[in-house]
Amino acid sequence: MAAVSLRLGDLVWGKLGRYPPWPGKIVNPPKDLKKPRGKKCFFVKFFGTEDHAWIKVEQLKPYHAHKEEMIKINKGKRFQQAVDAVEEFLRRAKGKDQDLTIPESSTIKGMMAGPMAAFKWQPTVNEPVKDADPHFHHFLLSQTEKPAVCYQAITKKLKICEEETGSTSIQAADSTAVNGSITPTDKKIGFLGLGLMGSGIVSNLLKMGHTVTVWNRTAEKCDLFIQEGARLGRTPAEVVSTCDITFACVSDPKAAKDLVLGPSGVLQGIRPGKCYVDMSTVDADTVTELAQVIVSRGGRFLEAPVSGNQQLSNDGMLVILAAGDRGLYEDCSSCFQAMGKTSFFLGEVGNAAKMMLIVNMVQGSFMATIAEGLTLAQVTGQSQQTFLDILNQGQLASIFLDQKCQNILQGNFKPDFYLKYIQKDLRLAIALGDAVNHPTPMAAAANEVYKRAKALDQSDNDMSAVYRAYIH
Repeated sequence: MAAVSLRLGDLVWGKLGRYPPWPGKIVNPPKDLKKPRGKKCFFVKFFGTEDHAWIKVEQLKPYHAHKEEMIKINKGKRFQQAVDAVEEFLRRAKGKDQDLTIPESSTIKGMMAGPMAAFKWQPTVNEPVKDADPHFHHFLLSQTEKPAVCYQAITKKLKICEEETGSTSIQAADSTAVNGSITPTDKKIGFLGLGLMGSGIVSNLLKMGHTVTVWNRTAEKCDLFIQEGARLGRTPAEVVSTCDITFACVSDPKAAKDLVLGPSGVLQGIRPGKCYVDMSTVDADTVTELAQVIVSRGGRFLEAPVSGNQQLSNDGMLVILAAGDRGLYEDCSSCFQAMGKTSFFLGEVGNAAKMMLIVNMVQGSFMATIAEGLTLAQVTGQSQQTFLDILNQGQLASIFLDQKCQNILQGNFKPDFYLKYIQKDLRLAIALGDAVNHPTPMAAAANEVYKRAKALDQSDNDMSAVYRAYIH
């Protein structure tokens, strides 16, 4: 969007990341919230939600001048509800002297999510901000070009849940400094694998002030991060040997094993005290084998697969499932806060892998069911958009549902989560069920549809491209 002349109180269209322009209003930020460094930006409160964020001026357009244009290109139900909220605000403003309160309908409040989810707006900008939602500060800081110079102490909150098995799960609540900063660990961090997930993770580690050394099989992917301040490692072994904690995020069990056991691999750099955190989504047997070889060399091991997608990775809003060395989990605190909104410690090695596969099994099966419903609606003469609108008004409403369906209807299958990887996770989840003689018929059926999609050359598209398996 082109830069425009704007001021406090203006109604605008704000563009954030890959999300569509959304109607909002320029307002005063909370007094203790610092403005991001870099390009000029305004603090915008969005209609139809409780969300707000700093938006760069070039990502803003005047509301009235571009209303017809925006309505033509955005057809979603939630978008229309937000526009309706603007019009209601304008109608009320006619009878009042510049009313600064944006009405929030109970039917639309909190429906929009994504990188701005769960923000809590304070009643008035003149009141002190108390117990500010950490998501809010975390998100705003992720928009800055560089981390704050001074970091303040982090207040860490732990929610401990006793499971039926007697094991302890620990949910680390989002913990941010008073001004939204994270106090970075003084340990040297390494990161191996700069794919869809790894790239966003490394970017957030750097933004939050961590010292990071990167390596990727395709070396060119490291260039951007070198420009942002990362150091370059020539081999996985070199990264591990020069860093205190090394994270890895690769595609599958074979890649995870090759990274550790292959030539110039992780194992060659391990010596007593070195720490290795595998964030790949693999099976429990693979992660157990890797843990054993790392520990046999005197190293410390943690598995920490992540639930999310490329956008959530970029926004630092992943959910981290960890298991293994509890002390190492604590040592990774500032890193997990930089890359995610929540982390769980699930006990012994293998538990995180199992939980991650179960989570992705449900997600993959749900995606296949959505695609099945959309195509059945089409072949029976029903409107696919109306089908989506109905779902969005019911109990199944979710950002995942809305985004994936909108992408399908627009024919946009740019990968946010590769189809080949969700099929891999379904396959591993089915094997997990087989190992304990537990039936997984829904996952098995979904797996067959994804295999069909792969046969149609959809492997490198988004998981929503499973839709194409139903129309060919």
